[in-house]
Amino acid sequence: MLRAREAVRNLPTYHPPLAGRVGLRLDFNENTVGCSPRVLARLRSLTREDIARYPEREPVEAVLAAHLGIQSGELLLTNGIDEAIHLLCETFLEPEDEVLIVVPTFAMYQISAAATGACVIAVSAGKDFQFPFSDLLARVTPHTKLIAIANPNNPSGAVANRGDLLEIAQRAPLAAILVDEAYFEFCGQTLMPRWRDLPNLFVARTFSKAYGMAGLRSGVLVGNAEHIASVSRVSSPYNVNGIALACLPVALQDGDYVRNYVGQVRQGREELQQAFRRHGIPFWPSEANFVLARFGELKTAFVNSMRARGILVRDRSRDPGCDGCVRITIGTMEQTVRLLNALEETLAEVGALERAVK
Repeated sequence: MLRAREAVRNLPTYHPPLAGRVGLRLDFNENTVGCSPRVLARLRSLTREDIARYPEREPVEAVLAAHLGIQSGELLLTNGIDEAIHLLCETFLEPEDEVLIVVPTFAMYQISAAATGACVIAVSAGKDFQFPFSDLLARVTPHTKLIAIANPNNPSGAVANRGDLLEIAQRAPLAAILVDEAYFEFCGQTLMPRWRDLPNLFVARTFSKAYGMAGLRSGVLVGNAEHIASVSRVSSPYNVNGIALACLPVALQDGDYVRNYVGQVRQGREELQQAFRRHGIPFWPSEANFVLARFGELKTAFVNSMRARGILVRDRSRDPGCDGCVRITIGTMEQTVRLLNALEETLAEVGALERAVK
């Protein structure tokens, strides 16, 4: 009888709660107003012939390389960061290899790595979700072939020190080091192009967050040209669809749109954190486009009450160390005003203003 590989049969499932998302979308860290109007205009200009052609990735990779200030051979466009993670695993992992991840973090690191048959080792974040530099290094062995680090991390928004990340790459030369910079625009810290000193270093970026193009599924993996060539061998030549390729250069040209949105998110992030301080709600300072806060036993009532007010937020209680926690995405300032008003009403309704959060 035909059966899936044992590694696949034992994979954890990841089913993001995407159904029934009616309201202000502050639950999935998306751009809350969508892509640049220029991107929308480019979409509307596409013809039947554009749709009929197989997508050509390389010209757009050249445009993106120029935008990033790197060489074309140092990057690969991918179907979101999810595919970049998958391709790294397929390129560098053998069954029984070891993979290190810091938890809590993005679920696809574990899923893609475990699918190869590799052993995934979870290293717990430190107090207040601080990056566990020493603990992570202590788990590195000659069998460690991939270390995946989200920076800023999701769901905490915490940032690892650049020097620590570079030292990990230096001290684990047999491992591919993936630094996932999905939330780079909201933080500004990057390791590009440090792979020229440390060829085992890879950086991933996405156009799903600040650029508002999550539905087009476009991301990029950058790194040492020789290693990127190896990763490209695993990738389909048509992995990024033609609509995304047509829109990406236009999105890159409209830097003002992205900067304006990011500026509003940063301001709203601070205002939300100030509101949590005023009300004694425990939270973790974030460098991403979201804030994680602990509502304890009130978290389900909080999520439901916010939804009743037309605002969607994400229960993250199942993540390690996140019991009772809710993650809230930040949008424009107008949306933040709406969020803060709903927050005041909800906290009063669920009783969070009358007793300490447990």
